[in-house]
Amino acid sequence: MIKTSKEIRKEFLDFFEEKKHQIVDSAPMVVKGDPTLMFTNAGMNQFKDLFLGNEPVKWNRIADTQKCLRVSGKHNDLEEVGLDTYHHTMFEMLGNWSFGDYFKKDAVNWAWEFLVEKMGVSADRIYATVFEGSADDNLQRDDEAATYWEKFLPADRILNGSKKDNFWEMGESGPCGPCSEVHVDLRPQNEIDKLSGAELVNKDHPLVIEIWNLVFIQFNRKSNGNLEDLPDKHVDTGMGFERLCMVVQGVTSNYDTDVFQNVIAEIGKLSKIEYGKNEKTDIAMRVIADHLRAVAFAIADGQLPSNNKAGYVIRRILRRAVRYGYTFLGFKTAFIFKLVEVLKETMGDAFAELVSQQNLIEKVIKEEEESFLRTLSTGIKLLDEIISKTKTDKKDTIQGKEVFVLYDTFGFPLDLTELIARENSLGVDENGFKVEMEAQKNRSRNAAQQETDDWVEIRKIEQTEFLGYDNLETEIRIARYRKVTQKKKTFYQLVFDQTPFYGESGGQVGDIGYIEFDGVKTSITDTQKENNLTVHLVEKLPEDPSGFFKAVVNYGRRDK
Repeated sequence: MIKTSKEIRKEFLDFFEEKKHQIVDSAPMVVKGDPTLMFTNAGMNQFKDLFLGNEPVKWNRIADTQKCLRVSGKHNDLEEVGLDTYHHTMFEMLGNWSFGDYFKKDAVNWAWEFLVEKMGVSADRIYATVFEGSADDNLQRDDEAATYWEKFLPADRILNGSKKDNFWEMGESGPCGPCSEVHVDLRPQNEIDKLSGAELVNKDHPLVIEIWNLVFIQFNRKSNGNLEDLPDKHVDTGMGFERLCMVVQGVTSNYDTDVFQNVIAEIGKLSKIEYGKNEKTDIAMRVIADHLRAVAFAIADGQLPSNNKAGYVIRRILRRAVRYGYTFLGFKTAFIFKLVEVLKETMGDAFAELVSQQNLIEKVIKEEEESFLRTLSTGIKLLDEIISKTKTDKKDTIQGKEVFVLYDTFGFPLDLTELIARENSLGVDENGFKVEMEAQKNRSRNAAQQETDDWVEIRKIEQTEFLGYDNLETEIRIARYRKVTQKKKTFYQLVFDQTPFYGESGGQVGDIGYIEFDGVKTSITDTQKENNLTVHLVEKLPEDPSGFFKAVVNYGRRDK
């Protein structure tokens, strides 16, 4: 009987609970209060202050599963996600820690016991690496760790690892130490007979993979670069849950485990496309299945998509998934939000926030999808024309000005343009794009010089009710208006009691359209969000601003 991912996760936590470890909850994936991190990118993040001695140790032994995200900075896997079978944005990191308690011997013994005796991993497929030493730091090979591995492995499967691979440091100074990695060779036997797995360890082979890293924190790196022994020695381990499931379930791709297959099956059902039949549609399904998890967990942790910092990263991930669904799976309407239910069924028992926040996650994803889809169809059509012209002209780079027009006029993100260009073997003139962006900012600053009259209030309202998620046409009344003079031209700003127009906020482009009364249309050329009110710009004031008007949104300008 093949173990399910739920069983594997539970057996890991139960195993270390039997070894007297305190089982703790995962920290939020979105980091708050730590300026050095935007997202939790490793299992040890929540214990950083314990290693640094800034907090007292409550439990000497701890184990957990930690949700992590790696899409920016040093650890950035975004561009590989979906193209291969083992990179992810959001992933789980199983870990066990010792704070001044057990050390190398128990860490090695328990790793072997769990993998071989509990999980049934073939002993003859396992390799271990140990730190080879460093002359610069006056450190010898980690013979102690190697001795413990010799109890289980022959010498030719205990490999020396470089400082880059087998010496862990928190930063330029602070706690650090050697580590010992566990690798598993999943290749067919006929390939193993031809070439030993020892030749492929740490060589990025998709089937000779590291699954567990045992870090032995025994030194303190001083500011001058010297090492000194720590008074207490610690253990910090991290094992990739998705990779462990792949090994235990006997498949050759993380995406072939039940961690992802339930979601992929639902994508196939919605798109009426079978997984495993076409490389491009397979990649699209993997991207969507992966990105769904990252976005859903971020929202559950309180991080909504936006145009700033962590919110922008989440929006970027979601839009990447929308685009893959649109281009390769034929989704022209929102669909990703429909996958949250399956994700909850797969992971909700371990992460209760998926259950408690399900409605919010679905609502936010649906709104973001619908907003971006209005931009996507126009942007892709124009980008296809630009790509065709670029190739016709025998150029290998799309001009920065063309990229900026897509961004500024049609709300098409730079990173998405770069992705699609790369798929067509083209580059993007990013410097040219930045020049155009700066010129636009200067134009905006100059245009900001304007004179405004006092507001004329027709009816009192505290805020504008936004109806645009459900309606692009509705009946409205003008609550207040004022005259605006800019560069000797006169405009009027109108505030409605309710509106289907999305107001520009945080970089998102406001909707345009018109209002109509008694057959007379008045164009709305811009929409801004100002606190609780939505302000619409028109070139002339309606003759009778006190009546009822029909408000109609034009497509193509919502959301940047």
